[in-house]
Order: sequence, then structure tokens, then C-alpha cells
Amino acid sequence: MFAQKVTHLGTAFKQYFKIVPALTEELKQESYRIRHSVYCEDLHFEATRSDGFETDEYDIHALHLLIRNIQQDTFTGCLRIITPPTDSPDWLLPFEKTCADTLNRAIIDPVKLPRKQIAEVSRLAVISSFRRRKGETNSPVNLTENDFNSGPVSRFPYIPLGLYYGAVELARLHNIKLLFLLTEERLANHFNKLGIKIEFIGAPTSHRGIRFPSMVDVSKTVLNLRPIIRPLYQAVAQDIRAGMRKAGQLPESSVPANFHAPNRAAR
Repeated sequence: MFAQKVTHLGTAFKQYFKIVPALTEELKQESYRIRHSVYCEDLHFEATRSDGFETDEYDIHALHLLIRNIQQDTFTGCLRIITPPTDSPDWLLPFEKTCADTLNRAIIDPVKLPRKQIAEVSRLAVISSFRRRKGETNSPVNLTENDFNSGPVSRFPYIPLGLYYGAVELARLHNIKLLFLLTEERLANHFNKLGIKIEFIGAPTSHRGIRFPSMVDVSKTVLNLRPIIRPLYQAVAQDIRAGMRKAGQLPESSVPANFHAPNRAAR
């Protein structure tokens, strides 16, 4: 599935990119700028804002991530994890509102779950100069079959995968068990091939195209990392832990990402 050259994904990732938890207002504003560039200016999903920031009422309840291109010293993408601020089931995540009539509650009913253990991934965005391939200009992020074929390391989708694995590790450190999201079927299938198991939990809904309500089990994702992917996940996890430690926000009870995911390659 992967090129044989792509054998040390963690090392390659660190040569080009760094995941940065946006723990200061300045870093959060970098995220809002990227979102404005992608969601307002490029895709016109949202109206343009005079301040150049794309924000909404959920940002105050979110954990924010950035990815920085080391060689160009610029932020190239972002993502957020919305966390319920209360244990009350009356406070709904965005997807719970959008998919109220399409969720299959026989699979899972978010309202019945401990609210502190769930969150929603949203606002994944990559700046246009890094959505350079055909078909990517009309989507905030994209993956294609070519990402799985033999070829140069530069084709590997480090940015979207780094951000999604960053979301998983950030959730793990905050004791979040399940991540929910709205996703295209094609994109979910590609992420599944890359090791992120996205499970559909309802019928599709119309939201900036056809999207499926979906979920990712955090512990299962970490536990079932493929040997070739593990170094990439650990590189991303190291970046997140370093950023949180620098800001004094790393939980004392947290454990390294590989604590729950022994290296199966050694078996």
C-alpha cells in the first residue's frame, strides 16, 4: 500500500512539519486566519469577515491545533476539537444538531454518554498552496488513491494525517474517549486506509455536500496503529506533549502515546 521509501514516517514528518497546540490567543488567531482563508475566501462556506478571522460560538469550548511547515516557517493547516463545557445533555455538539434526524442511536447515542468523554472534530483546513493537486481546491482537505501508491515520500499526506493524529493524541491526553465528526464517504475511506478507523453512525446529511455522522474511538485508534504508521503518530504525540508541557498544561497523570500501544513490529 505504501511506497517502500516511506519507512520512517516519523523522521520524514519532523523534517518538514511540526504539530503545534494552539494554547495562546496568538496561536488561536493563526488558526482563525487559516480558517478564514479556506472556509471564507477559497470555498465560500462562510461569509468573509472584516477582521480576517473565521470564528464561531464553539471556539471558546474547543482545543485547537496547528501544523507548521518548518522549511517555510509558516502555518499550513488547522483543526479543532469541540468539548462540551458541561455534563448536561442539553448542551449539544454541532453534529448532534445537524444530524438529529439521521443519527442511528441503535449504534450509539451521544446524549447518553458522559459528556466529558466525547468531543467533535471540525474545521480541518489546509491553505490553498498545500492543496496543490487536482481536485483539492474545492475542499478544505483532500486525499486521493495516489496517496497509497508507490511514489516519492513528498506525496504522503502528512498534513491531514498529522492533524487527525494530533486530534487523537490531544483527545487521549484530555481523557476524551470518542471523537465525532461529519465526513465525506470518500475521505473517510482514505483515512481508514491510513489507519484512522472512522465508523459511520447514521445516514448521510446535506452539510456543505453529503456528509456522514461518524466517530473515532481514541483508544482503539492508538492501540491498532500499524507498525509503519506508529513512528508518525509518536512524532505527532511528541510535538503535542512538548507544546503542552511548555505551556504548563500537560496533565501529570498523562502517559506516553506508546504506553497503550506496544510496538507490534517487534512481535
